[in-house]
Amino acid sequence: MREEHRLRVFENRVLRRIFVPKRGEVTGDWRKLRNEELNDLYSPNIIHVIKSRRMRWAGHIAHVGEERNMQSIGGVT
Repeated sequence: MREEHRLRVFENRVLRRIFVPKRGEVTGDWRKLRNEELNDLYSPNIIHVIKSRRMRWAGHIAHVGEERNMQSIGGVT
């Protein structure tokens, strides 16, 4: 849980540098984008991306492991 929070903080920091500040509607002063505004501009959440890639990698490892077992059974190593 703590790592996820730290990743979100880091992601928001990077996104704030990518999506430059904008002018406030009321005062006209420059301000940083809020978390909700960043989420609207960039929808993929870093936590979901990391978890999905881990799952994809686990599937790849499982598939490669099955192929290696079949090759060793068939006499080809």
